[in-house]
Amino acid sequence: MTFEEQLQAALEARRNENLYRKRLVVGSAQGVRVIRNEKEYLSFCSNDYLALSNEPRIINAMQNAAEQFGVGSGASHLVCGHSEEHHFLEDELAQFTGRPRALLFSSGYMANVGVISALLGRGDAVLQDKLNHASLIDGALQSGAEFLRYRHNDMQHLREKLQNCKARRKLIVVDGVFSMDGDEAQLKDICALAKAHDAWVMVDDAHGFGVHGEHGSGTVNKLGLGLDDVQIVVGTLGKAFGTYGAFVAGSETLIESLIQFARTYIYTTALPPAVAAATSASLNIVMEEEHRREQLRTLITHFRNKCAAYSIPLMPSSSPIQPIVIGDEAEALEISQRLEAKGIWLTAIRPPTVPKGTSRLRVTFSAAHSLADVNVLVEAICEAMDEIKASSKQPS
Repeated sequence: MTFEEQLQAALEARRNENLYRKRLVVGSAQGVRVIRNEKEYLSFCSNDYLALSNEPRIINAMQNAAEQFGVGSGASHLVCGHSEEHHFLEDELAQFTGRPRALLFSSGYMANVGVISALLGRGDAVLQDKLNHASLIDGALQSGAEFLRYRHNDMQHLREKLQNCKARRKLIVVDGVFSMDGDEAQLKDICALAKAHDAWVMVDDAHGFGVHGEHGSGTVNKLGLGLDDVQIVVGTLGKAFGTYGAFVAGSETLIESLIQFARTYIYTTALPPAVAAATSASLNIVMEEEHRREQLRTLITHFRNKCAAYSIPLMPSSSPIQPIVIGDEAEALEISQRLEAKGIWLTAIRPPTVPKGTSRLRVTFSAAHSLADVNVLVEAICEAMDEIKASSKQPS
């Protein structure tokens, strides 16, 4: 087979396994209602948890900064692309996380890959939860360190891995809130094990910042864990903050080390200064407007109660991520398509994003959703499931 034919065969195999993905073109700003192909959909698949991606105050901050600094940053941070807006935001994020310093990255993926690759190499070890985000896994693979994975939230398994590990440096890496299950890492237990075995802890709190903790300061701060407990905190800005990019927070030594050795920081163009200015405006809203988090909590409680009343099984999650595990890839896809026909956008998440046999509807909430929206969603899911059940009983 030619190169082209091999690629075509791989694509066809993915189609046959009900795993083929397609991009869907959005014709409006992000929100709980979005336009696709001139049709409006009620959306439950965005990570815009605090409904800030289309917030006028943030848009104005970005427009004003673009007038002053232009659109592009022009170069990497270490050449001439590090603006006053970048520097100011880093100081704000350090204060927000309670860490001495913070460093901006152009994306969460680049932050995770860059940190792990910069700090670890041959002779070191990285220990990760089985359900960690792909960017964390890729960072471990690229680092050249020994890669050890423990069962999801299984502290005994992690303890065994640490006891048998003889590496020079040991780094435990974990999501604060797991992106596909919505549950939280056992961070207090992880930190205790790390101290007992002379390891560092890195927490990617992409789905915790803005949602958990006092003033939205994240999962780590919610648990009262300081710099001696969690040495590396990573956050993304394109979820609850509603903008784009990512940051790493930690000690002076950590941040200076990343500036010198993190290739995904050194060798890429800096974020546009206007995005940094928009994020600074967003950060103020995240900290000050508690009613957004209160609305999320109300929506989550209502949704879980409603699902219980309709016997829809949910995973144990108190976050805006509320997965409904279907199992079969084809059935999850069919439910998603039937919901689309009813005007609801809820993506079916399938392997390799989640383990085989655990395909799901990943429901995510925004502070802009209403209780009425939740009722519409739950009733539509029930209808779709009943329709599939009825059609399966029809004689062929």
